[in-house]
Amino acid sequence: MNTSIEHSEHPLRPPNWWKAAVIYQVYPRSYQDSNNDGVGDLCGIRQRLPYIAQLGADTIWLSPFFRSPMKDFGYDVSDYCDVDPLFGSLADFDALIEEAHRLGLRIMIDQVLNHTSNEHPWFQESRQSANNHRADWYVWADPADDGGPPNNWLSVFGGSSWQWDTRRRQYYLHNFLAEQPDLNFHNTDVQDALLDSMAFWLERGVDGFRLDTANFYFHDSQLRDNPPNPKTCSLPILERPVNTYEHQRHVYDKSRPENLAFLKRMRQLCDGYGTALLGEIGCDHQVERMVEYTAPGYLHTAYSFELLGGSRDAAFMHKALAPFVEGHQDSWPTWSIGNHDCQRVATRWSEATQAIASRQQLECYAVMQMTMPGTPCLYQGEELGLPEQTLAFEELVDPPGITFWPEHKGRDGCRTPMPWSDKQLHAGFTEGKPWLPVRAPHISLSAAQQEADPDSLLHFYQQLLHWRQQQPALLGGDATLAPSDPAILEYTRCAEGQVLRVRLNMSDSSQSVKPLQGECMLGENLAELPPYAFCVVQAPA
Repeated sequence: MNTSIEHSEHPLRPPNWWKAAVIYQVYPRSYQDSNNDGVGDLCGIRQRLPYIAQLGADTIWLSPFFRSPMKDFGYDVSDYCDVDPLFGSLADFDALIEEAHRLGLRIMIDQVLNHTSNEHPWFQESRQSANNHRADWYVWADPADDGGPPNNWLSVFGGSSWQWDTRRRQYYLHNFLAEQPDLNFHNTDVQDALLDSMAFWLERGVDGFRLDTANFYFHDSQLRDNPPNPKTCSLPILERPVNTYEHQRHVYDKSRPENLAFLKRMRQLCDGYGTALLGEIGCDHQVERMVEYTAPGYLHTAYSFELLGGSRDAAFMHKALAPFVEGHQDSWPTWSIGNHDCQRVATRWSEATQAIASRQQLECYAVMQMTMPGTPCLYQGEELGLPEQTLAFEELVDPPGITFWPEHKGRDGCRTPMPWSDKQLHAGFTEGKPWLPVRAPHISLSAAQQEADPDSLLHFYQQLLHWRQQQPALLGGDATLAPSDPAILEYTRCAEGQVLRVRLNMSDSSQSVKPLQGECMLGENLAELPPYAFCVVQAPA
């Protein structure tokens, strides 16, 4: 394993490059189909790399493309070191890396380390007996005296997180689908095997890893019961969340203190290549966990579901930013407002009277994401203003959507194929039958149609991202927050003698403000800020 590569030897990986990056998430199944089987693939992504480069992003996060039975669409891995034939081959991946690097784009790949597919050879061996070489590679436990699960832990996807196995006559842990058994990170052989699989991709030239469920790796070795969640158990039963997972405080099945030592091992591996670790954090107090996990020596950066929910007012945004500004400058966040796991932002953050967020809202959210302290991460189609796609029950393929319908419709609505052209079949995504439908209003918001319109949202994003690349204060600089306000979010960014003051009206009503002092660079410097107006001023240093 070669870990001697210095940062300076790779032009795309200067020190702290992730702080200046703009990450663009590609969901491979839905980006571009090159062989007309209805599913996107690596060759299709390679065809569209110039689009991403022109947009102004410089780092691509690829959702999983590894061998998988696709029970959870690639997040159930059966071989960490190979490409699923649905997406192409290792040669296709190598060609993608080469072309991306030629265009100045970095490639960050998903690592689903918490669990494997139940078809992974490791699990197939582990379930054979309690004394084979990999018997302890997964989390096995004897049944309770009454034959039930060993404790009360629940799965994110519904029901108990324990599945009975008739061969071993034990239960195994699965935090997600029963087909996704959890690995036992208390076993250092498991850690070593996973680090070796990461080294395999580092040697192929990847520039970083996005770590799925990065706070789930370790479990409580005593298997203690989780306590009830006081926020939900106090509610009448019909007002509680439809997913019982939210009825518990997940004290013992995730976010365990042992996690940090393994994150440090990953960091040591990646630092030898100048590559970055981006962790996904999902838990209570998730911003505090982001701060903890991105302290020096652990993850380079992390994002959470904090901005992937319904709250979006200025006071909420101020609260999310404050931990990284007030005394924790060594921790570096990544901010996503949309991804493959949540409703699209144009629908989720629209006003109650609108089906889709207004153009002014979407521009305001974009400016916020590109100027707030941290690394912005865009999800494919946000630059087009795509709303959530409405699907009928019989069109669903996402397991939790099928389980919790109709109260929760799952993740298919944000995963439908990228609309490239309003003139081509299936919006230019495929000539076959797409795995999820492509239809209005996405077709009318296609990339080709917006590229032809200089006043489109796509052009706004292109101009904003390219402008950001030229602002030292936004590429890792310090930040200060103005006092919290229910409508106005205001902060200052500074670095290398540049001072930028950012003000955003996050409300649907006009707000009286005192104009900022300096040269206006974005928006209008007004005394009366209209709804969702923004202003970025370069102040005297």
